[in-house]
Amino acid sequence: MPISTARLAQRHAELGDAFYDVVAPAAFPKAIPRYCNQPWAERIGLGDLTEAEWIAHFGRFDPLPGSFPQPLALRYHGHQFRSYNPELGDGRGFLFAQAYDLADGRLLDLATKGSGRTPWSRTADGRLTLKGGVREILATGMLEALGVNTSKTFSLIETGEELERGDEPSPTRSAVLVRLSHSHIRIGSFQRFLALDEPDNILKLMDHTIRTHMPDLWREAAPDRAVAFLEEVCRRVARTGAQWMAAGFVHGVLNTDNINVTGESFDYGPWRFVPVNDPAFTAAYFDVQGLYSFGRQPEALFWNLSRLAECLTPLAPQDGLEAALKLFGPALQEAFANALLARLGLARTDDDATHRFVAAFWGFLARSGAPFERTFFDWYGGLASAARAAASPSAAFYAAEAFAPVRASLEAMAPVDAGRLAHPYFAGSGPCTMLIEEVEALWAPIADGDDWSALHAKLAAIANMAEAYGTRAGPSAAASA
Repeated sequence: MPISTARLAQRHAELGDAFYDVVAPAAFPKAIPRYCNQPWAERIGLGDLTEAEWIAHFGRFDPLPGSFPQPLALRYHGHQFRSYNPELGDGRGFLFAQAYDLADGRLLDLATKGSGRTPWSRTADGRLTLKGGVREILATGMLEALGVNTSKTFSLIETGEELERGDEPSPTRSAVLVRLSHSHIRIGSFQRFLALDEPDNILKLMDHTIRTHMPDLWREAAPDRAVAFLEEVCRRVARTGAQWMAAGFVHGVLNTDNINVTGESFDYGPWRFVPVNDPAFTAAYFDVQGLYSFGRQPEALFWNLSRLAECLTPLAPQDGLEAALKLFGPALQEAFANALLARLGLARTDDDATHRFVAAFWGFLARSGAPFERTFFDWYGGLASAARAAASPSAAFYAAEAFAPVRASLEAMAPVDAGRLAHPYFAGSGPCTMLIEEVEALWAPIADGDDWSALHAKLAAIANMAEAYGTRAGPSAAASA
C-alpha cells in the first residue's frame, strides 16, 4: 500500500477508554467517490492512494497501518442553545485516524460524519445525507479560500442508502464524509468530566491537549498550566470568530460541543454567508431568538469559553481564570482588524490608522446595505482598486457620502502585494460568493439528474479566488460524478 510517506499516529488512544468508545463503522451497500481533497491527501502522505484504496479506507474504514486499529467515538457533553445536554457524544461519527501534516509537523485528526450508529446515537440513524456532505465541501472550501481557520473536507463517498429527513425532500441520498482538523477536543469534552466530578480526567485531558497541540504552554504547576491553557484557547477562538465576521459567515449552531479548543471552525450544519452586514441574520431556521445570529457570534463564543473556565476551576484559582477570560475581547478586536485587512489585501499600519479604517469600513457596510462580498472584491488592494470599484455595479454606494470616511481612511493603507491585483480573478465580473440560493442551485442538478458539473465549476471558481488571495490552493475538484 503506497502510504510510505504518511506519518500516522494514534495519540488520542493514550487518554484511555474513559474518553471514547471503540466502535465499528456501518456496512454500506455502495461506495461511489464524490470528492477527494488531493492537495491535503498529499500533505499527509496519502496522495498516492488508488481509488480502490481510498474507498477501502474512507468508505469501509479499513484501518490505516500505524493509526487506530478500530475507530473511536468520542465522549462529550455540551450546552445546546444554552441548555445542558449530558447525552451527547459522537453519534454519527468517530475518530478514524491521526496523521502528521508533512508541511508543518502538526497532528491532524481524520474524523467522520455519517459513518453509522454509535453508543451516542440515541434515536438517530448515524447517517449523513449526500446534500449535507456537499454543503460541507462548499463551506470548508469557501472558508479556507477566505482565510478562515477551518477544518478541511477530506473525502465524500456516496453510500447508496435512502434516508428520511424532515428538512430535505425524502427519501434522500446518503454519504459518508471524512474531515481533517487539529483535534476534535471540544469545550464539551471538558464539561463531561466536570459533570461527572472527575477532576483528574479534566487535568488529564488538558495536559494531553497541551502536550499534543500546544507544547509551548507547558508549566510545571497545574494551576499555571490551566490559566495558560485558557488564555490560549481564548486567543484561538477569538481569532476564528473574527475570521468568521470578516468572511460574513454565520456558523448557525455555536453549542459548546461545536467549539474545538484548538481553534478550528468545524461541523457545518445550517451555515450561511450574509448578503449584507446584518447583525440579526441567522443561519438556522430553528434559532428563533437569534442566539447565534451573525452579530452575536462573538458573544456566543465568549459564553462558551466561560463554560470552559468553569471546567478548569478544580485546577486553578478563580481570579486567574477570570483574568484569562478578559483576554478574549482585546484578542477579538485585534484578530478582527487583522482578518479585515487580510480580506482586503492591505498592510497593517499604526494602530490608530488601522482601527480608524476598520471602524469606517465596517460601519459603512452596516449602515449602507452594500453587498458584503462585492464590497470586499471591489476594494481589494485599497485605493489601488479605485478605478475598478468605480466601474462596479455597486459604484453608487461608493460615490455616496457614507463612503467618504472609508475613502479618507484608505489614504493611510497600502496593499500587501499590489501584484495580486493583476490576477485574472480581479478582472472578472464579480466576486465568488456562496449565498444560500447558490448552494441550492448547485444541489438541484445533482438531485434531479446526477449532474455534478455545476459543483465542479464552483469548486474551480473557489480555487481561483483562493489563488488570487494567496490563501491555500482551495478545494480540489470532485473525484468523480
